[in-house]
Amino acid sequence: MPRTHLRIGVLATRRPPVTRWGQAQLRPSAVLPAEPDLAPDTLISSENGVESWYLGAGDLVLYSGDTAHHLDNLNAATPSVWVVMREDKLACVTVDPYEGEGYASDLEAVVEAVPMPALIRDALAAFVAEHHVEIPFKKRKRQPVDPNAMQAHAPRILAQREKWHDRGSKR
Repeated sequence: MPRTHLRIGVLATRRPPVTRWGQAQLRPSAVLPAEPDLAPDTLISSENGVESWYLGAGDLVLYSGDTAHHLDNLNAATPSVWVVMREDKLACVTVDPYEGEGYASDLEAVVEAVPMPALIRDALAAFVAEHHVEIPFKKRKRQPVDPNAMQAHAPRILAQREKWHDRGSKR
């Protein structure tokens, strides 16, 4: 199965809590079309309590079998990259909207759909154009059934002597 790997960088933002009982949470905010020359978990900026972090690089793997899903993403109003974090660490990046939706059901993960940069969108569109095969929908039709032609299978009816309670019993 043909596939392509894209190495992308992921940025996250930590905002101060809204209430004094809340906690600041690191959330993915953007992706970079290339891996920058920074160490993972690097603080980029801090202004008025809002911190920007470079989480690290992730492999965006495009499989030819998923081109219909990628096409749905490209045709969306805002094409997105889904970033998955666990315990403030980068876990996964994907452009498959259905895979991203699947990760969103994980209560231990933080999943965000961030806007897709133009370079990634162009690479994804080129991959889809090269490998996508349209499979037409074919609705199956039921076969007509003649209710009179069917033979009903009755359950096996045991003779009185074959029943468990009557075996070997002496009355």
